[in-house]
Amino acid sequence: MELSQTNNKSLNTNFFALAITMLILGISFGLLGALQYAIPGFLKEVFSFEKVRPLHVSSVVFWIILAAIGSVIVYLQEFGQIKIYSNKLLRIQFYLFVVSIILIISSYFLGRFGGKEYWEFPPIISIFILLAWILFLVNFLKTIKRLKYMPVFVWMWLTGIVFFLFTFLESYLWLLPYFKTNIVNDMTIQWKANGSMVGSWNMLIYGSSIYLMDKISGDQKYSNSKIAYALFFLGLINLLFNWGHHIYTLPTHGYIKHISYVVSMTEFIILGKIIYQWKASLSVAKKHFHLLSYRFLAAADVWLFLNLFLAILMSIPVLNVFTHGTHITVAHVMGTTIGINTFLLLAFCFDIFKDKITLTNKWKSIVNTSFWITNISFLFFWCTLILIGILKAKWQMNQTIVSFSSFMIQLQPLFYVFFFSGFCLSIGIIVITIPLVKAFKMKKVISHDFSN
Repeated sequence: MELSQTNNKSLNTNFFALAITMLILGISFGLLGALQYAIPGFLKEVFSFEKVRPLHVSSVVFWIILAAIGSVIVYLQEFGQIKIYSNKLLRIQFYLFVVSIILIISSYFLGRFGGKEYWEFPPIISIFILLAWILFLVNFLKTIKRLKYMPVFVWMWLTGIVFFLFTFLESYLWLLPYFKTNIVNDMTIQWKANGSMVGSWNMLIYGSSIYLMDKISGDQKYSNSKIAYALFFLGLINLLFNWGHHIYTLPTHGYIKHISYVVSMTEFIILGKIIYQWKASLSVAKKHFHLLSYRFLAAADVWLFLNLFLAILMSIPVLNVFTHGTHITVAHVMGTTIGINTFLLLAFCFDIFKDKITLTNKWKSIVNTSFWITNISFLFFWCTLILIGILKAKWQMNQTIVSFSSFMIQLQPLFYVFFFSGFCLSIGIIVITIPLVKAFKMKKVISHDFSN
């Protein structure tokens, strides 16, 4: 069932090209949403926030999913020195995603909703995503053929694929009367499914990260080490149970919350490991920092540290009461989506297409400057969200009655900072993706060097 390697590369490029398109769309819709915060009522009559938000969320989710799939497909073949089992299945999978994206965006523009968090489109469209993911699983299993003696990143990829399929189906249990007619059951299963779903695509991304780090260092010992598998199983436990901190405020079973709290605190082990490895990698950073893919790995490591610390604080029940439903939660989501997932996925993109990227000295300088603008502006963006969240938590718990509209007016200066930092962040990311967009169309293989 194999096709030529040339056709296979073309298919891989399609996944990344569509992913970058969704990233730019997601950034654009997100920026428009931020502008509507800064200027209340902006485009309310023709393009309200109710449409902008799901367009932003769905676009970013597809950016993550498509780029993660593309990375796994490329790295799996690169690691095993093999071709994907079936390019035909891969092609069908790609077009199923294309159809689903067109239908989803069209439904949002027309104001036709009917879904839940992440998947706010009419449920019938989800069938295309489900079929595409089943084909991904079949292609993956047929390609690896065996699991014995496989490094940890292969196990992480397989875990991510299987659990995404499971949690995606789980996220539609609300269609059943048992969940649909009970608000507590409905909210519990939605938070559970969505929390675990994020953990599922994180498995795909983190597995690719381990592969890339091994590739850059030239040392494959870590991906086969005991500590790597220990962290993998700890991540799997978090995928299964860490979602519970989202439902502390729901009147559900106490043991679920207790298990979640204990699991959340185990993330300190990961945090300690990150700090230790970060110190140990400083000398490596000096050696490899000229590689743009390594720069994004290093940036994601810093944001993983910052966002994990915030997540741990949010998992403490007494603090969760204050943070739940505020912009602190949004800051955590943005930290995960941009600081960790997007930076890691960009690292994969620049590694995979490194031989097709050509930059003049001027463009090297522009891309390097954009890298720092992206990280610095994102820091302001993230901190602003946390500050807004703290003020909102204080407002929610304050006995003094201040109307919501009055409170939002008081926050306007912060919303201006929120929009401006988001604008700089958006420009930085878009500029960084320009060499990738050009590489998608190039056939000549040339060297890359970001040392200047």
